[in-house]
Amino acid sequence: MAIAHDGANAPVLVLDAGTGLRRVSGLLDGAAFRGTLLLTHLHWDHVQGMPFFAAGDRPDAEVQVFLPCGDAQSAVDVLARGMSPPHFPVRPEELLGSWRFDQIETGLHRFEGFRVTVADVPHKGGRTVGYRIDDGRFTMAYIPDHGPATFDTIEDEVLDLARDADMLLHDAQHTAEEWPARAHYGHSSAEYAVSLGIAAGVTEVVLFHHDPGRDDTELERLLTRFEDAPVKVSLAAENTIFDRA
Repeated sequence: MAIAHDGANAPVLVLDAGTGLRRVSGLLDGAAFRGTLLLTHLHWDHVQGMPFFAAGDRPDAEVQVFLPCGDAQSAVDVLARGMSPPHFPVRPEELLGSWRFDQIETGLHRFEGFRVTVADVPHKGGRTVGYRIDDGRFTMAYIPDHGPATFDTIEDEVLDLARDADMLLHDAQHTAEEWPARAHYGHSSAEYAVSLGIAAGVTEVVLFHHDPGRDDTELERLLTRFEDAPVKVSLAAENTIFDRA
């Protein structure tokens, strides 16, 4: 997800670096990317776009990458476990331009003029964080991968990330009926995402991280489950632009 300041078209803050990162180059009108990438975790679907990010892989690019490491290794070495030979020909530090790789810590930060709160989020297979982004007028909580311990468990850290946010983008890979048999994958249900949004008092819940086997018709059918919910519920979709100016 790419974020720009009010009145600006060029994104300066990008959340995660999956294959959709390639589309960010098209938002820059031929310019190099100069900004920050915040990774929630290092599963392939959240990092595979990085070496194909044309606006970042050029001599005049300036990119800061922050990621949750979870061990004593440097950020670049952790990232290189999946981005180096024999898995990939180019290591992270071999990307063109000025790239900096650092570990992200929980707590409050400032990136590109935004207030960013970072908290650990349960998700199977490595340390995972969620982000709360605030520009002083609009607040968004971004929790794309979340595996709660039970269907009714809401961790305090997750609740605080989402509390009173204008928008919550949340993991909704499963339905409530599917979740008991699939909980070991480390994802949430759409019903859980909406319940969290209600508990946190958010204005809008955007269902995210759809099951890759679910087509558009099925997703629209899933959305009808929440027609009477006491919170606005929508579906994340490619190329969607949220303008909150």
